Amino acid sequence: MIINQLSEFLINLKYEDIPTEAIEKAKFCFMDYLAVYLRGLESENAKIAIKTIYELYGNDFNSLNKGFINGIASHSLDLDDGHRFAQLHPGSVVFSTILAMVADANLDLDITTEEFFESVVAGYETAIALGMLVNPNHRNQGFHSTGTVGSIASAAVASKLLKLSQEKTEHCLGLAATQSSGLLEADHAGTMGKSLHVGDAVYNGILSAFLAKNGFTGGESLIDGKEGFIKAMACDLYEKHRDDAELSQFIDINLNRFNISNVYLKKYPFCRHIHSAIDSTLHLKEEIADLDLNLDDIVSMDIETYNVASEHDNYNPKNLQDLKQSLPYAVAIAFLCDDLSLDTIDELIDKGLFEEDSKDEEILRIKSFANKIKISCNDELDKLTPEKRPSKVMIKFNDGSSKEDTTFYPLGEAENPLMEEDILEKFSLLNPKFNMNKLQIIKHMEDYSISEIFEELGL
Repeated sequence: MIINQLSEFLINLKYEDIPTEAIEKAKFCFMDYLAVYLRGLESENAKIAIKTIYELYGNDFNSLNKGFINGIASHSLDLDDGHRFAQLHPGSVVFSTILAMVADANLDLDITTEEFFESVVAGYETAIALGMLVNPNHRNQGFHSTGTVGSIASAAVASKLLKLSQEKTEHCLGLAATQSSGLLEADHAGTMGKSLHVGDAVYNGILSAFLAKNGFTGGESLIDGKEGFIKAMACDLYEKHRDDAELSQFIDINLNRFNISNVYLKKYPFCRHIHSAIDSTLHLKEEIADLDLNLDDIVSMDIETYNVASEHDNYNPKNLQDLKQSLPYAVAIAFLCDDLSLDTIDELIDKGLFEEDSKDEEILRIKSFANKIKISCNDELDKLTPEKRPSKVMIKFNDGSSKEDTTFYPLGEAENPLMEEDILEKFSLLNPKFNMNKLQIIKHMEDYSISEIFEELGL
């Protein structure tokens, strides 16, 4: 049973067995998480969630409520890390769980820095191995993996922090599996449900760990049993492999690979499937910068990409959630504006980006250019996924000439990584009032206790 495999891995994972590369990437991911989480606390999603918790619980921000808020805040900006093969965002779940539990004085966990890294890697490995196993079938069946698989990953983190026995860890993972939820329709229908999935995942993971700690049973068959997670939420995969050991073999092969090293980091606050088109657009923008062109000189922009990306073809976004899933608008803003920062997007919204009768000149230019963008699925590019996430962008001009650019690995992937200075710039842009010198402690975490690190960072 897969839960047995996961539990055994979690129990046996020790700091000294984690490669240096994975530890350094964990630090990088932690810094990136904090950048997004701290700014995410200011998002409308997080403010509504915080108000709701106050209405229901008053000032009782225990680890469950903190985890719920952390998850929503860290996923609300569409800037959190991800893994292209697992098709989910592990950092928003993993670090939200750790911050909620370690910062809860009532729990008095008092973990070491080494145990911190063990918990981080445990969560990433669980999320990525399971995500790789069930996708793309799970996604194609309509589930948002960050919410579903994320519940189990959060439980893995929480069980590690609580130092549960293997038996209780198995119950913990089973309880999380039966609570897992998250529908992709919430992502693509322009709702805040996408970030709610992460808040729920963290809440469910922490709750499962404490229930198991106190004797509540979950069961070892909840993931790959005949009526378990895979049968219910990746049914084609289950039907194909119900009678063989291939599912367990896949976990054996992929669980202890320290896949955190392959996690991507994001620069643009849009759905990841849009990023390769943005990258190619920015390359072309730079290439034609010295030409004396205006928008009337451009006949069209053709974007050929893989199938999932081509489905992000919303030409009439009604709100911020819609905008983050809109390939034509993301590309239009990238081409016409100075940057793709949250501040720029906020300014465009204030100018009437979602208003049909806006008279603002910049908004009119963006809408006009978005309508020149033609999106199609290229079968050859689609065959390259998930190994790559390619997009080809071609700009056609009035004189019959054209320019094109193809991106195979979006900026931030392991094959096309963001550097430390990029993450520091991202942090500063998102949190201009934060004392950036405080981030130095993350680079040297091994030299400090977790309480010292959290105090320095204001967590």
